[in-house]
Amino acid sequence: MNRKAIALFSGGLDSTFAVLMMQKQNIDVLAITFLTDFGCEIGDSSSCSKDPRPAAARFGFDLKLCHLGQKFVEIVKKPRHGHGRNMNPCIDCRILMLREAGAFMEMIGADFVITGEVLGQRPMSQQRHTLNLIERESGLAGFVVRPLSARLLPATVPEARGIIDRESLLAMSGRTRKPQMALARELGLTDYPSPAGGCLLTDPIYSRRLRDLLDATPNPDPTDLGLLRLGRHFRPSGTCKIIVGRNETENNALEKMQRPGDVLLQVEDAGSPLVLLTGLDAGKHVDLGASLCARYSDLKHRAEVLVSILGGAGYELVRSMPADEDIIERYRIQ
Repeated sequence: MNRKAIALFSGGLDSTFAVLMMQKQNIDVLAITFLTDFGCEIGDSSSCSKDPRPAAARFGFDLKLCHLGQKFVEIVKKPRHGHGRNMNPCIDCRILMLREAGAFMEMIGADFVITGEVLGQRPMSQQRHTLNLIERESGLAGFVVRPLSARLLPATVPEARGIIDRESLLAMSGRTRKPQMALARELGLTDYPSPAGGCLLTDPIYSRRLRDLLDATPNPDPTDLGLLRLGRHFRPSGTCKIIVGRNETENNALEKMQRPGDVLLQVEDAGSPLVLLTGLDAGKHVDLGASLCARYSDLKHRAEVLVSILGGAGYELVRSMPADEDIIERYRIQ
């Protein structure tokens, strides 16, 4: 009878190694890539995940994409085990992912879960005591195999039962990537993704924006969260935010994310950011938005700039003085 494992799979090198090591022991693997609204997206270079589909196709294992949705939002807002240096709830994140993997394990009758974690690689979630804590609270104590560091950790249930050969597993530890590079060469892996950009929740600027959002909007929707990654952010009131695009890509994204009641601004006949005013009283802050739009346009040195209003009601054009540094510092989300 073929044994089965569920893999937490980011698409990166470590999780790929974990899957290949199980395949080498004739274990059928179902890989799960978890997605969130905080940067774990397979098509984004700033993501903590890479596109997992090429590896799944190349090495012949099944893959499932699973969005954690509101479950993940809630642990970001109030993690039981606290945040890291910024808004990263690393321990609670791993517990949630393992719980979800455990549910899939039970659903398909798999024998255990594997991850690409390396002992000591991450300071918050991959220390020995936190690995033990995460296993216990996920309900999977003894059933999480970490093939890259297994020989440095206590034997798991599948190892003790002879389902997998412990001696064929590895003893990697620490933050160096040299053992992984050597293993890649040994396995003939020459085309593999570079390490992922990391979770956005560890970024201090993104985290400040997120704290501001949660203070103003305790129950943000996916659009609110998506906007955190775009532009320069200003807060004129508790119910309005102004976002200034920094390039054409961001301008296009802001335009697509406009919602009913939002206002879009752009300087007439010049290189200009797109400025989005969003929130319940967005229309009350058009003058400030227009001054910021003028300030970041190619006409910022003029005394007065003509700004077009692309959404909202009551205006079509407004003349505005470019915002000075005092205004920028007063309203910018620090």
